Amino acid sequence: MTQGLKVPMDLVPPKVRENMKGIKHKIVILSGKGGVGKTTVATNLAMSFAKNGLKTGILDVDIYGPNVPKLLGLEGWHPTVEGETIIPISGPMNIKVMSMGFLLANPDDAVAWRGPLVAKIIGQFLGDVRWGELDLLVVDLPPGTGDEILSILQQIPDVDGVIIVSTPQEVAVLDARRAIRLVNKMGVPILGIIENMGEFVCPNCGQAHELFGKGVARRAANEFGIGYLGRLPFDPRIVSMSDEGTPFIIEQPDSKAAKSFQEVVERIRMKIMN
Repeated sequence: MTQGLKVPMDLVPPKVRENMKGIKHKIVILSGKGGVGKTTVATNLAMSFAKNGLKTGILDVDIYGPNVPKLLGLEGWHPTVEGETIIPISGPMNIKVMSMGFLLANPDDAVAWRGPLVAKIIGQFLGDVRWGELDLLVVDLPPGTGDEILSILQQIPDVDGVIIVSTPQEVAVLDARRAIRLVNKMGVPILGIIENMGEFVCPNCGQAHELFGKGVARRAANEFGIGYLGRLPFDPRIVSMSDEGTPFIIEQPDSKAAKSFQEVVERIRMKIMN
């Protein structure tokens, strides 16, 4: 992409703009690379907002790795269609959920689509899914900084901002910096960066251990002049409960990780709802 290029944000299809006009706020979750827990963060953030009484939806547009159904215990579910309208799945806490994973006959199937087909299905998710009235829609993007990121961001109307997810590792933050530059070039607001797996908290003794270092993500946030939304600990129960399709934020509300999620949610609410 040409240095300094800003993608026009007024190219949202009228059908998409009309369909999503009942959604008050939209936030996009992005990571520069895979493996940093982006979808786990997106899912638990959405659940946290719903727990706080907000009408919430989550749109999983990670076409090649649609894991939101798995994390919410919705594998094997399929949306219904009324006319040309797709009815999203109702998940835990009445959260509205749409994902490519719902359209696969087998969750192990690989999606081998080229760019135009990906752009088409994303347009359908935005324009044909009956989202209705929502306080907030969380959009989980694919990892990386490829062309599909440009296509997705270009199609979402009135985005409140992008949240970058990274781990404290230097290599992860390096990719996060690339994602920040991409979003800045498009002229889309960045709400901040979330540092995931900031520390390991022993479930037995409660002692914290820094597995991947400390401070790199905060320095990147300071350098780019964006918010540092918080540091989420690594808790083994998040992994096991995600594999079981049980939202961690609901099952372990008194854990350090759940409380950290809540603090991040409050910072995001202050940025977009005040």
